[in-house]
Amino acid sequence: MSRILIIEDEAAIRRVLTKILSEESDTYIVEDAEDGIQGLERIKNNDYDLVLCDIKMPKMDGVELLEAVKKIKPEIPMVMISGHGDMETAIQTMRLGAFDYISKPPDLNRLLNTVRNALDKKQLVVENKILKKKVSKNYEMIGDSEAINHIKLMIEKVAKTEARVLITGPNGTGKELVAHQLHEKSERANHPLIEVNCAAIPSELIESELFGHVKGAFTSAVRDRAGKFEAADKGTIFLDEIGDMSLSAQAKVLRALQESMITRVGADKDIKVDVRVVAATNKNLKVEIAEGRFREDLYHRLAVILIKVPALNDRRDDIPLLIEHFTEKIATEQGIVPKSFSSQAITLLQEYDWTGNIRELRNVVERLIILGGNEISENDVQLFASK
Repeated sequence: MSRILIIEDEAAIRRVLTKILSEESDTYIVEDAEDGIQGLERIKNNDYDLVLCDIKMPKMDGVELLEAVKKIKPEIPMVMISGHGDMETAIQTMRLGAFDYISKPPDLNRLLNTVRNALDKKQLVVENKILKKKVSKNYEMIGDSEAINHIKLMIEKVAKTEARVLITGPNGTGKELVAHQLHEKSERANHPLIEVNCAAIPSELIESELFGHVKGAFTSAVRDRAGKFEAADKGTIFLDEIGDMSLSAQAKVLRALQESMITRVGADKDIKVDVRVVAATNKNLKVEIAEGRFREDLYHRLAVILIKVPALNDRRDDIPLLIEHFTEKIATEQGIVPKSFSSQAITLLQEYDWTGNIRELRNVVERLIILGGNEISENDVQLFASK
């Protein structure tokens, strides 16, 4: 059911709009208010999917009401109702965040199309929030060890700033989780987080991938193409395994950080970008610098804040929580009832040498759920989780 509020000081217009919308769909619940103050009070105390609001009203006009609603419930689409002399003001309300405006007397088709489109937009906003929550849960940091609590505290302190962050740690420790948390808790959370695995892209293509190219820049460049830095504008770019990036690409990344400008491959026009850079590596970049494979000036640009993600062997206290988390996640993914682990099985898993870190633990938990008994026993661990 879609809940719609009509705010209009003319009783006749209120009745007409209510009748039209009520007859259009039995899924519309239509309420009304006779002035802006009454309307604002209803919006504060109720959840509406759409508000139709007159511009010229006593006590509080539509523009004032629009500005007030955008501060308290910005997700509600507002459609403004304009009289013949209100067109300039109606256009102004669009700049202030109104979804659309309709003229008096309302054209039936225009009104219904606008209402449908506004409700569709509200539904998309709701679905997007739900999806973001699901995605956020996928990147939740599980653990209560001293090492993990230290990282969580670092994220809380750093996320709201614009500081660049370099995340270090062995493969499989969850460096990407730190990057996602930094983005989600930042002021850029409503803009894209673009991930680039520098190790997975051939060195001859990395510059095109990061900065884009123009048509004809190389044999397969059949059209202009934006790169990852442009895609991340106003958001965050996560350069994973940056230690594997070529020196020529490093030079261009350095320029992007210094000047907030990039140039597409084959072009001579600069493009301004507003991007926060978070990088990660499993390599010792100081060794890479000493051996000439990584630029020292780029390192110092990236490593404003250093976050070191510990190996699983250094946070064994978190293994019971991780097992519980993976068990629930795998059961949900496979549509099965979650299994339990005996205390002896958990103790044995805590004693293992986890060279593959959290990634390896997840694989072992999945294997035990598939092959083990209803309760995963110490014997199951010895049979199916052996190295």
